[in-house]
Order: sequence, then structure tokens, then C-alpha cells
Amino acid sequence: MSQEFHRIKRLPPYVFAEVNAMKAAARRAGEDIIDFGMGNPDPATPQHIVDKLVETVQNPRTHGYSMSRGIPGLRKALSAYYGRRFGVDIDPETETVVTLGSKEGLANLAAAITSPGDIILVPNPSYPIHAFGFIIAGAALRHIPMGYDEQGEFNAKSFMEQLHRAVKHSVPKPSAVVLNFPSNPTSLVVDLDFYKEVVDFCRAQEIYILSDIAYSEIYFDGNPPPSILQVEGAKDIAVEFYSLSKTYSMAGWRIGFATGNKKLINALTRIKSYLDYGAFTPVQVAATAALNGPQDCIEEFRNLYRDRRDIFIEGMQGAGWDIPSPAATMFAWAPIPKAFEELGSLDFSKLLLQEAGVAVAPGLGFGEYGDRHVRIALVENKHRIRQANRNIKSFFQKCPDAESARELLKKSA
Repeated sequence: MSQEFHRIKRLPPYVFAEVNAMKAAARRAGEDIIDFGMGNPDPATPQHIVDKLVETVQNPRTHGYSMSRGIPGLRKALSAYYGRRFGVDIDPETETVVTLGSKEGLANLAAAITSPGDIILVPNPSYPIHAFGFIIAGAALRHIPMGYDEQGEFNAKSFMEQLHRAVKHSVPKPSAVVLNFPSNPTSLVVDLDFYKEVVDFCRAQEIYILSDIAYSEIYFDGNPPPSILQVEGAKDIAVEFYSLSKTYSMAGWRIGFATGNKKLINALTRIKSYLDYGAFTPVQVAATAALNGPQDCIEEFRNLYRDRRDIFIEGMQGAGWDIPSPAATMFAWAPIPKAFEELGSLDFSKLLLQEAGVAVAPGLGFGEYGDRHVRIALVENKHRIRQANRNIKSFFQKCPDAESARELLKKSA
């Protein structure tokens, strides 16, 4: 059949596919690959959470369909979390809905609120679902460059200027803007003053805000990242997505939530009622135990990622690769060394894999403005990170410039 699928055609080729194929081939050949490519947390889920899952799954009454919007106990625990962490009151009945991780929630909300031809403002670079959730829903995108300086710090003034310009020159007027701080992939963080400025502007323009704070508990400077819902009036236009994936090392459990504006929460709740029966009840009960139980595991994970960050950044400095030290997330957003800049992020990623045995994510996969960087996920242990440092240093000594790099790529083609 010659029929083509319109929504699939709108999705570009998967940039990570080439690197993933090379990685798989290298492993089949018996090569040892240090994998910094995917942000897949490697620490075990805390034992008390696992124990609660095991206890609950023994009860046959939990084996049936669950509640799409989330069991009441979990919604209350989510509301309590916002109260103690951000000082924000959340109504568990009308202002929160459980999601299968933040990714599913954002994609389904995009489907619920988007009409064909709507314009959505999305940072670039950004986590792919922030853009493609709306592309799949039929929207048109306008990208807001993520401004940052050479030290890797966020340029809030530049971002706001770009936001104002995008709204002024878009027809029709944008209906929503996506934010993600701490950011994946850039690891940038913002303060409450920035959120206040965005909320004031978007309220005046009647633009919804979709904020993703999946990494809000992975920070290293003693300054907890804020929630946009802390801003007075934010609930009039904003909804926020949170995931337990990183905070409690529960990535494969697929559990998170959306909270905030009642109209947006109702839209997401309604569309989910047609699409799923909610997460498996024992997973929801275990998630409740995570939020209500001991929280010392969060600090342990923070310290783990901080130690890995310090080892990696220091090792790269010794190798001649100057990478800004991230203030949050489990990622380093690494500018391609000047000697290799002209290669772009995809070829540079291939070289690291081929010559150093280190897999990273090409920045191009997060948007065209990411092509001068690669994302490094610190999801290997300290020993493996030190080995990666040695491998990369040896590669740089062997291959000092783009010309020699191209020769290596030609040989492997």
C-alpha cells in the first residue's frame, strides 16, 4: 500500500539512532562501551519502596483496573509534597492527576489542548517530547533559543527577549509555552524572579505555561530549584509536571503527576480516561510510600550524582576539555572542543564511541541549537567514569584536530 501516515511523516529521523546502532554493533563485537547516552538512573530504587510494592501486589484485589486519575492516597501524597517542598496548596481532587511519568502526561495534555495550526513556544534545545508531543498533536512550533554564557549559566534576559519577540511575530498568537528547569539537556537552572516574569507576561498574553520539573530534587548548590506554582497567580495559567523517576530512582516504574491549573488538569484527566486505566495499583501505592516515607534517599542520590559530576568534570579538565560544572540534573552539557566544532555533534559522538568507547547523546537530537554540544548522562559508577576520562584523554592525544578526526571517520565508514 502506498498510503502514508501524516503524523509519522511530521516526525524527523531519530538522531540518536545512528549512535545507538554503532553502540549495539560494538557490544556485539565484544567491545566495552561506557554508556553516558541515556539518562537512565542506575541506583536501585530504595528498599522501603520496593517492599511496599511487593506487599501490595500480594493482595489480589490490587490486580484489577486502577483509577486513571490516580488513587486518592497518592493524589493526597502529591499535594502534601507540594505543600512541604514549595509551600503551595494543591487540591488533590481538582488540581492534580497521576501520570505514567511526566513524558506521558505532557504528550496527552498536548493532545487534549491542541488544535491543528496552533502555535506552541518550545525552548531549543529541549527534551524531545516537549516539542514532539505538540507536533504529534498537530501544532506548529516556534523555538525559543536557550541562551547561556560560556560558563554554562542561563541568560534569563535573552530568553525573555526571545519570548517577547516570538509572541509579537507569531500569527496566530501562541497558545502555550513549555518550560523545563532544571533543564534536560542543558542542566540550566532558574530562580523565582524568572518565573515571576514569565507568569506576568503569559497572564497578560493569555498563554498557558507547561512546566516540567522532573529534576527538581537533583541539585548540588544547596539552593533547591523553585516551582512556577510558587508565583502568585501562576495557577491561572500554569500546570507543572513532576516525575518520581529521578528523585527516587524509579524510572522504569513510570509514575509521575501533573498539578496546577484546574482547567488544564481537567483536560488531561478527561483525555486520559479514554486512553488508560492508570498505573498498576501496587505501583501507585509504592509511589505513595515514596512521597510519605523516609526522604534521606534523596540526599544520597544527590551526593552520588555530585561526586560523579566532580570526578568527570575534573578529569575532563585534565584532558583539555573544558565543560561547565552543572548545578543540577544528572547531565553535563558539554560544548564540543573547538578543534572538533566543525564536525557537529553527531560525528563527534560517533568518534567518542569509536575511538574512546564512550557513548554520549548528540546535542542535535535536542534541537538544531544543540548541535555544538553533546549531553553526557552520569549514569555509570565512579570507576567507569574515571575509565571514560582516561579513554577520552587518550583519544584527544591521538586525534588532535578535525582533519585527523575525519580520516578516522572515513576509515570506519
